Amino acid sequence: MISHEAFTGVFPIAPTPFLPGGEIDWASLERLLAHYLAVGSEGVTILGIMGEAPKLEAAESLEMLRRTVAVMAGRPIIVGVSAPGFAAMRALAREAVEAGAAAVMIAPPNTLRTDDQIVGYYADAVQAIGRDIPFVIQDYPLITNVVMTPGVIRRIITDNPSCVMLKAEDWPGLEKISTLRKWQAEGSLRPVSIMTANGGLFLDFEMDRGADGSNTGYAFPEMLVDIVRLAKAGHRDAAHDLFDAHLPLLRYEQQPGVGLAVRKYVLMRRGLLTSDAQRRPAGALSAAAREEVEYLLARLARHDPRAALPA
Repeated sequence: MISHEAFTGVFPIAPTPFLPGGEIDWASLERLLAHYLAVGSEGVTILGIMGEAPKLEAAESLEMLRRTVAVMAGRPIIVGVSAPGFAAMRALAREAVEAGAAAVMIAPPNTLRTDDQIVGYYADAVQAIGRDIPFVIQDYPLITNVVMTPGVIRRIITDNPSCVMLKAEDWPGLEKISTLRKWQAEGSLRPVSIMTANGGLFLDFEMDRGADGSNTGYAFPEMLVDIVRLAKAGHRDAAHDLFDAHLPLLRYEQQPGVGLAVRKYVLMRRGLLTSDAQRRPAGALSAAAREEVEYLLARLARHDPRAALPA
C-alpha cells in the first residue's frame, strides 16, 4: 500500500474540459495535465467536486482516469469516488485502483450529524471499497454540511490503517491543522498527510501551520507550487509576497456558483483549455465578469509575468 509520504507538494484539482457541445475535450485534458507536470506538480486529483464528476457517465470517468494515468507518468493520482451508495463507490474505487490510481477520496454525505455517525460512515465505506485501497478523508463542511472535529478525524485515521491523507478544506481550519500536528508530535495520532484546499485562499498560513502541500484548483497552479516550495524552504516572506499578489484573483475565483467558470475562463485564456464550457447545469460569466477577470489579470501581471496574456 502506498505511504502517506507520497502525498506532499501540490496535487492540482483538474477540471474536466468540455467542448461547447458538451463532449469531453480530451486534447485539452492532456494539455492541462502536461502543464501540471511541467510546473512541478507532484500528483493530481480528478473527478472531484470542481471536476464536475456528477455530470460524467461512468464510462467517461474511467476513460478520464486512464488518460490521466498515461500522461502523469507514474505520479500519484487521487480519484474522487464519493457516491450516494456504497455499491457505486466500490465499483469506481476498484476500477480506479486497477487503472493506476494511488488513492481514492471520500466525502461524507450531508445526512450525517453526530460524531459516531461520521466515524461509522467511514468504517462502512472502507469495508465496502476494501481495506487494501488507500483513501483520503475529504473534510469540506462548506459543501457537505458535515462538521468533523479534530477528534473525529483522529478516530477515523486510527480505526482505518488505509487512510493516508486528510484533505483539509474546513473554513476556518488553521487551528484544526495545528491540533492534528500536535497530536502527531505527541504520538497520539499516527503520521498522515495533510493537504489543503479552499481554492488556496489560506495556503500561506496553512503551510505555516504544518500542511504537507496543496490539493486544490487555481488557474495558476504554478503559483501553488511556488508557495509550497518557498514555505518548505523556510522563505516565509517570499511565499506570503507571492500569495498576496495572487490573492485578488484567488478571491474572485472562489465566488459560489461562478468560481469554476472563472477558473475555466482563465485556463482558456492561457491556452490550456480550448473552451471554458461546462456541462449543464452550470453558471456562466457575464460580459462584466469577464472584463473584471481581465482587469485582475492585468494587475497581477505587474507582479507575476506569467499572468501577462495576449489579448
